[in-house]
Amino acid sequence: RIGEGCSNCCTFCAIPKIRGPYRSRPEADILREIEGLAKQGVKEHILVAQDTSRYGMDFGGGSKLAELMQKAAKIDGVDWLRVLYCYPEETSEQLLDIIANTPNICSYVDLPIQHVNDAVLKRMHRKYDTARYYESVCLLRKSFPGCAVTTDMIVAFPGETEAEFEESLAFIQKCAFADMHIFPYSRRPGTPADTMPGQLSNAVKEDRSRRAIAVAQQMSRAYRESLIGTTQAVLFEEQVLSFYTGHAPNYVRVYAAGEELHNVVKNVKITGLYEDGVFGLIEA
Repeated sequence: RIGEGCSNCCTFCAIPKIRGPYRSRPEADILREIEGLAKQGVKEHILVAQDTSRYGMDFGGGSKLAELMQKAAKIDGVDWLRVLYCYPEETSEQLLDIIANTPNICSYVDLPIQHVNDAVLKRMHRKYDTARYYESVCLLRKSFPGCAVTTDMIVAFPGETEAEFEESLAFIQKCAFADMHIFPYSRRPGTPADTMPGQLSNAVKEDRSRRAIAVAQQMSRAYRESLIGTTQAVLFEEQVLSFYTGHAPNYVRVYAAGEELHNVVKNVKITGLYEDGVFGLIEA
């Protein structure tokens, strides 16, 4: 965890009231923690906060996430470094350049969208519009070919029309996300969205969630199918039935037959889809 709290004040979220404004942890403390974990044999390290892209802004100046990632990636024993919850308005070319040119930074970026209609984004009090978001997606794909871009989306936000929802489905297909988490809007007492007009019924929320999840599943399958025939490095984590399973740098779950693979990185030739991920053969 590289920061606490949040300063974005989205209208659907209670976190700023509960946890306070965003506060970055001192860089030295974070690097010391990562170094200690690496010495214990931890190979993968995930930088996380409510909004990782704001890291260091409260120290003065702009985001210092890129510099933090660069320093963390140089620590001995850090095989993989992953970052979660980068907001599109702070996805700078400097950050993308560091991700693309640092071998042990994973080919994966989680870029929360929440919605893809500009009117809804404004009601949510998000700080970007769909044009800026799509620019970030294109920059990622240009700087980092093959990068897995994932996101979160809220459906049935107060006042969301059927046309706005359909626009959302078209936009996410254009982005071709590797994976998505779909959430029906849930009221939080004390938040501005809780008293907004146009609250939608549970039936509408369930219907739109189901339709969005179906599109997300299609995109996930397409991304996983694109990996067939490729070789992926896999950090194996646990045994499931007769297989070991772990994740590739793109955060796709990989299954393979083998023995004593816990916390071991192996190259795996992907041969097909399996369960929620892909199956492959460990290369000699």
